[in-house]
Amino acid sequence: MLRVGIIGASGYTGVELTRILSGHPECELTVVTSRQYAGKALSSVFPSLRQRVDLVCEAPELDQIMGKADFFFTAVPHKTAMDIVPALLDAGKKVVDLSADFRLHDAKVYEQWYQAHSCPDLLQEAVYGLPELYRAQVAQTALTANPGCYPTSVILGLAPLLREQLIDPKTLIIDSKSGTSGAGRTASMGTLFCEVADGFRAYNVGGSHRHIPEMEQELTTLSGEAVTISFTPHLLPISRGILSTMYASLSENCDMKAIQSLYEQTYADEPFVRVLPAGTLPATQYVRGSNCCDIGLQQDQRTGRIIAISAIDNIAKGAAGQAVQNMNLMNGFPETTALMGAPFFP
Repeated sequence: MLRVGIIGASGYTGVELTRILSGHPECELTVVTSRQYAGKALSSVFPSLRQRVDLVCEAPELDQIMGKADFFFTAVPHKTAMDIVPALLDAGKKVVDLSADFRLHDAKVYEQWYQAHSCPDLLQEAVYGLPELYRAQVAQTALTANPGCYPTSVILGLAPLLREQLIDPKTLIIDSKSGTSGAGRTASMGTLFCEVADGFRAYNVGGSHRHIPEMEQELTTLSGEAVTISFTPHLLPISRGILSTMYASLSENCDMKAIQSLYEQTYADEPFVRVLPAGTLPATQYVRGSNCCDIGLQQDQRTGRIIAISAIDNIAKGAAGQAVQNMNLMNGFPETTALMGAPFFP
């Protein structure tokens, strides 16, 4: 039985990790940390966990928690993760980090979008944790950088087109919408109920969202040439879910039946990517609470553009579910363990 710890268990990602791991047959959750709730039962912070998880939150003091688990999820803010992860690795632990601290390969790019990096040497060791692209590498690493939620939806939605050079990457426009849980659990006026309900707005417009370099890094790798995207995120008045709509000009006259077939073949053996039948489009309510990514395709005959649409649950496939998927790979468990539950509906 693998002993697992969650550093930063009191956020939405932390409680989702706890929920999934509480039903994992190969794991025992042995330690959870929270500065804010140290000394309190996690089930008192999240009543949904009553009679499922009886752990008491501990302060994130590494010397006190290091020996209590063999595998750690670091569900902490950027900058905090880079202060924790090196010590965990030095102690022989395996780690899935859910911050952005190890997603970017280039320290200069990271520092341009975030802050100074205190352990840039680990950027080359960390594996970008999108199993559909890097399954073999994830299985061999001690440090997986769990992808961001927007990038997960976008990269999976575009990978076949870019790999086969079927679109002009210079024409990529990406429009994404996320539920409010993507902003985290800390109180903020912008995500209060009265500020969000009955409304819909864009934010970080004009190429300023921090997920952009992560997307461009992976899309460039897929394309084989530098990719610069126009990306605009929006805030939906729902709790969880991401819908990403991606537009690009086809590089040649492509038959949509062939493109549909390409997607179906690419993801045929992927347990969590569901390519929808031609003419069917994804919706967030059909992936809610699951580790699924639904993808649908449509062509705009007038403009010659293809439109790829993907839907994920930002807390599951966009965060905790994918993190457990990576943990399974890193420890030789069946990849789908504890993750095959059907989406919540309604």
